[in-house]
Amino acid sequence: MEIEKRTLYIVGTPIGNLGDLSPRAVEVLEKVDFIAAEDTRVTLKLLNHFGIKKPMISYFEHNKAERGGWITSRIQGGESCALVSDAGMPAISDPGETLVAECAEAGIPVYAVPGPSAVIAALAVSGLPTGRFTFEGFLSMNKKNRHEHLLSLQNENRTMVFYEAPHKLRRTLSDLYKVFGERKIAMVREITKIHEEALRMNLSEAAKLYKDKEPRGEFVLVIEGAALPEREKEITLEEAVEMAENLMKQGQSASDAAKAAVLDTTIKKGDVYRCLSRNN
Repeated sequence: MEIEKRTLYIVGTPIGNLGDLSPRAVEVLEKVDFIAAEDTRVTLKLLNHFGIKKPMISYFEHNKAERGGWITSRIQGGESCALVSDAGMPAISDPGETLVAECAEAGIPVYAVPGPSAVIAALAVSGLPTGRFTFEGFLSMNKKNRHEHLLSLQNENRTMVFYEAPHKLRRTLSDLYKVFGERKIAMVREITKIHEEALRMNLSEAAKLYKDKEPRGEFVLVIEGAALPEREKEITLEEAVEMAENLMKQGQSASDAAKAAVLDTTIKKGDVYRCLSRNN
């Protein structure tokens, strides 16, 4: 494949098993002019495994302000760059999102070389609904911000996905149970690694699980969304027409009465209106 100059490539890297690095990702890492890595020591191990030798610079949360401009300047000067994180897809809950935004603003082409994603992998094995979900990343260490974040999700109907580090897991599970109450949760840890497992239970059980044992590994928490309110019993067309006729007796127009009668039902206003016209 041809590597385009003056371009940034976002390269997904393994989240555990090195066999998950795609052939295309290997080729891009071999052919770009330089690599921007979250931790050059971690990325060096990956490059050595595949026999790749390439200049690297570090790009992480605490140096992104100064390094971003330097990287974009090099790209605009004619070089190609691959951005990688320590594991998974760069720019997802990752400082790489800032570099991508800077490149987009500067008119630099950005191409994705998709790879493993802990969010999607955990969601897929969770056993919870996957059709609609919301990714919430890491919760804040600040107690007030953390509580406000969870409260904002109390009525969220979609499946929710969080990242969590082992040393914060106990507190997080306790807070989740306090705010959400009894919900299903899948705690997926060490994805693609030797000790990978998906623990499926209720939040009350999860909050007690690590009371007497130390959590180990990186966790992805997949939590059941809030239950949708039960829909009222569906009425028939005849019942809707009768309701509309009663509203008309109270002074409403046929159009307004038909509209009010079918509110929160699957019956069409036009069907009720036609019946009213025939009856009158």
